[in-house]
Amino acid sequence: MRQIHMWNQVSADGFFAAPDGGLDWVVQDEEVQREGLAGAQTTGMLLFGRKTFDMFASFWPRLLEQPNTPDPHGGPSSPELLGFAKILTSTPKLVFSKTLRDPAWKNTQVMTEIDPARIRALKQERGGTIMIMGSASIIAQLTQHELIDEYQFSVSPVLLGRGRTLFGDLAKQTSLRLIETKSYPSGTVLLRYARR
Repeated sequence: MRQIHMWNQVSADGFFAAPDGGLDWVVQDEEVQREGLAGAQTTGMLLFGRKTFDMFASFWPRLLEQPNTPDPHGGPSSPELLGFAKILTSTPKLVFSKTLRDPAWKNTQVMTEIDPARIRALKQERGGTIMIMGSASIIAQLTQHELIDEYQFSVSPVLLGRGRTLFGDLAKQTSLRLIETKSYPSGTVLLRYARR
């Protein structure tokens, strides 16, 4: 059975985006990018909410055509970013949206709502890890249905003071078990948790 993993960059005070959705506060770290690219090789499917999908679809395919496009987090372009663009474009994507009809980004399917039984069936299929990035409302819903197996937080050494939280819509407490911590030269820390 394959697993669903969530990965998000968060500030030290727990926000995954600035109040306006901005991500330019994320501290850049080449080692984090290299390890992220290596991990992305085992991804078999990507899950998105509509807003995150639109953000990704407006950047990653364009990077393949214009390799010098700057990183959306404010950093320069890099070979790792180009590698991500190739993987994200070729990997099957499932976006949850009631209004999206014809996604332009290739290898994309649309599901109008989260059907826990369908997600459990996806987990039973052969293939690599199912990954979610951004998509706070989707993460909260899948957490409530106990469908996420691993939570990965890349914590930037910055305090935003206010912003958007990943789990604002979470209806119940969820206990996690720490499985890894790792620090990087930039001060970024990776925290990996499994659901208990």
